[in-house]
Amino acid sequence: MSVPAHRGLRHVALRVTNLSRSRAFYEQLLSMKVVWEPDADNVYFSSGTDNLALHQVAPGELAAYRPPGAQLLDHVGVIVESPQAVDRLYREIAPKIQSLGGAIAKEPKQHRDGSYSFYFADPDGNIIQALYEPTISRLEWVKGKR
Repeated sequence: MSVPAHRGLRHVALRVTNLSRSRAFYEQLLSMKVVWEPDADNVYFSSGTDNLALHQVAPGELAAYRPPGAQLLDHVGVIVESPQAVDRLYREIAPKIQSLGGAIAKEPKQHRDGSYSFYFADPDGNIIQALYEPTISRLEWVKGKR
């Protein structure tokens, strides 16, 4: 197997219906830090190893904007260092997620492949998996290197 010519899927961009609500959600629940805010309709975050962009659906499109009944994107994931970290994050998020417009989708669970995770939804229904994955979670991350 050859070495990929990229460093992984480290950028996700989501369209949102209420930028300020979604911004609060990602800042408060996932401790994302703003790295660029080019205008009132866009904000870019980073956790230090990845990048998340939120793009406000244009006001003229909001009334007609109807996401599909079933989300086409199954979910995105945030990697955590251990099963205990999954549980800590769950305990931290669960009490405040509804006040930020989100919801717990699935409680913590052990998976057959040895991973451990829970799922939650952001204010627009995008599903996020907080995941301990035995291979990826053990990688050491240094700025600019893997």
